Amino acid sequence: MSKVMKSTRSPLTGLSEGQAAKTLRVDGPNALPQPDSRGFWRICGEVVREPMFALLLAGGGIYLAVGEITDALVLIAFAALSVSIAVVQELRSEKVLEALRDLSSPTALVIRDGVRRRIPARELVCGDLVVVSEGDRVPADAVLIEAVDIQADESLLTGESVPVGKIAAAGGALFVRPGDAQSASLYASSLVVRGQGVARVAATGPSTEVGRIGRALQAIAPEPTALTRQVRLIVRWVGLFAVIVCAAIVLVLGLGRGAWLQGLLAGVALGMAMIPEEFPLVLTVFMVMGAWRISRAGVLTRKASAIETLGSATVLCTDKTGTLTVNRMTVTGGWIAGCVLDRRADQAGGELDALIRLGVLASAENPFDPMERAFHDSVLPNAPTAGLSAQRLYGLRPELLAVTQVWSRADDADWVVAAKGAPEAIAELCGMEASDRAAMLDGVQVLAAGGMRVLGLAEGRVRGPDLPDTPHHFDLGFVGLLGLADPLRGDVPEAVRACRAAGVRVVMVTGDYPATARSIADQAGFAAGDLLTGPELALMSDADLTARAPTVTVFARILPEQKLRIVRALRAAGEVVAMTGDGVNDAPALKAADIGVAMGQRGSDVAREAAALVLLEDGFAPIVETIRLGRRIYDNLRNAMSFVLAVHVPLAGLALIPVLAGGSMLLAPVHIAFLEMMIDPVCSIVFEAEIAESDLMRRRPRDPKERLFNRARLLRSLAQGAVGLIAVLAVYGFELWRGAPGDQARACAFTALVLSDLALILANRSPGARLGHAIFRRNSWLWAVLALTLSLLVCVLALPAGRDLFKFGVLDPVGLAAAVAGGLAAATGFVVLRLVRD
Repeated sequence: MSKVMKSTRSPLTGLSEGQAAKTLRVDGPNALPQPDSRGFWRICGEVVREPMFALLLAGGGIYLAVGEITDALVLIAFAALSVSIAVVQELRSEKVLEALRDLSSPTALVIRDGVRRRIPARELVCGDLVVVSEGDRVPADAVLIEAVDIQADESLLTGESVPVGKIAAAGGALFVRPGDAQSASLYASSLVVRGQGVARVAATGPSTEVGRIGRALQAIAPEPTALTRQVRLIVRWVGLFAVIVCAAIVLVLGLGRGAWLQGLLAGVALGMAMIPEEFPLVLTVFMVMGAWRISRAGVLTRKASAIETLGSATVLCTDKTGTLTVNRMTVTGGWIAGCVLDRRADQAGGELDALIRLGVLASAENPFDPMERAFHDSVLPNAPTAGLSAQRLYGLRPELLAVTQVWSRADDADWVVAAKGAPEAIAELCGMEASDRAAMLDGVQVLAAGGMRVLGLAEGRVRGPDLPDTPHHFDLGFVGLLGLADPLRGDVPEAVRACRAAGVRVVMVTGDYPATARSIADQAGFAAGDLLTGPELALMSDADLTARAPTVTVFARILPEQKLRIVRALRAAGEVVAMTGDGVNDAPALKAADIGVAMGQRGSDVAREAAALVLLEDGFAPIVETIRLGRRIYDNLRNAMSFVLAVHVPLAGLALIPVLAGGSMLLAPVHIAFLEMMIDPVCSIVFEAEIAESDLMRRRPRDPKERLFNRARLLRSLAQGAVGLIAVLAVYGFELWRGAPGDQARACAFTALVLSDLALILANRSPGARLGHAIFRRNSWLWAVLALTLSLLVCVLALPAGRDLFKFGVLDPVGLAAAVAGGLAAATGFVVLRLVRD
């Protein structure tokens, strides 16, 4: 039996902010050793191991061998610049990850200066008062000073999965072994699976039991996502093909012409042109920046795979309270003996007021639950608990959805018993006759039809102090029903409309009464559909539920453990399921869903750990915004990858074809290095910053089995690259035909290549949009990169030092016109190819 033990400090005030800050400076943060973040030198070490860096250094070494000191130094400079760009992008990503880790760090509800507030758990100090409740992960080693029916899962420390009961400390309790029942000790990282209480922190960080035994909790390295596996496969096969072709060109030039150094340079250039080393960088930047963008919408991404899956979601299962509604309840009506009571008409001291006062007696003294707060707010300042002392609370159980509390009075041997809960549960506790139960359910239907949450209330008397183990042994009498209104969030109807337009079916899964749930669903604008209750679901087989689930819009009177069956049934029916949840028992469903979404404010720690996404501010609209962002991220990622693939085709062709034709190298490593300086930022930063397509939320969800490059997109990218290659080769051939020197023909072809690459960027910005929209829509990063690239090109062509470095001749007007014509011809070809859709 668990009684509420009072602290010696009443009311509880906790430490002051000044005391806490001083202790934090002395003891340090309440944090266990974390995996080292990648610093500057570690990132540099990873970048210099990339193939492109090695190829640039190899090219520089070959130029040194043949006495081309300037070319060698330039390639080495390009190598340093390439490393700098990659390091800056990686450091930017690392900073974003650090910010996201700060957002995802656990929090704790503390009492400081007499005020309850939520702070990062790392700011806890010894002496702090921590409020814990069901579903919380204990943030530090602590001693309970108040406890109501608390049980804790300490399996992390003991290996035993059975929760142990906890009681409040009667005095200066010392810590006992983890796993011991009926102790006042709570341990960091253990899980409160039942009840609520207040504990005083006794040890933090490395000084906790978890810290002392060296079992710091670290995230398990996740399996590579589907996109990561696809990108690795593409790079592996293209890289293997590039190695074979490079080796072949070296052997052809070395053995066939005796030009081994030229063959090595050609091989290096071809390797730089063929290997799409941007793919992994692009994926990393998009995933990290995508998670950051989603966090700005109020949603924390815990699993990168969720970003990939968001665009495929077909069903969004949401709870009602706090997600669709504002989670601020007010008492609006009641029912007693067939009479409906209206809060607006009822006067203080009336029948409805008596019901509310009974509801207060069946609630916590210092409530957190919005429903219980509504009871307390309705009777202030005359609290019905005056002169009473709480003796025992019988909490909610899956088998009995009711709360019963016993109160004693100093001058009365008979103690007061108050119960509140689901009307069916109260009817069970009261042993109501069938006729009375039917009349009560009629009253429930009347209140619920108005969108109210309906609770039954009962009261009784018991001779203390010996109390039964279960509330079923009390002699309780049914008193009446209370209806509480929780208004719909103002942004929900528009968000629901956006989901329906996007082909995402919204389904409510709630424990509320069916009529209440249906009323809220109608207000929110849910599509027409069936309603299925928890008792009906319990009688259905998995096969029957799978067949029925796609037609259901509202699941009512659902137990938390039934959510898992709903998720499995929907997935078995071919749906891609996003599921919201907040409780301990919601965790299996959140983990089983394709996208688990946990409530950040009212959600339990275990729910947040099981989810892929965590709402920093509870609500429905952020979930819909996250779906929109997920679609945008995937769109931009696919466009960036298409650009990368297409841009390497002319690079490889121009590095290979002139050499195989018996001519000199058209593109040397220095030329390709210059182009890579443009490609890297374009495909990562510029494409990532692209705004969403106008029809983004009017499309059907993407098939989750769809590959990054389907056949049509792959062929279109290769065709774009081929168009650019043909246009540049035509310009090069024209220059040679009209008798231009080789260095002038090279300058002309290179200019045409740069212009066609710029046109290729614009062609891949928005493949499905109108041409004008695709070219001129807002993206400041894009125009900055285009301006910088053209400026550098002008410098290279106009300055003697630039021409000498790149082995360019002076472009005459005809050559310049030919280069521009080649760029325009490539752009025209890209416009034609835009007509080819996926």
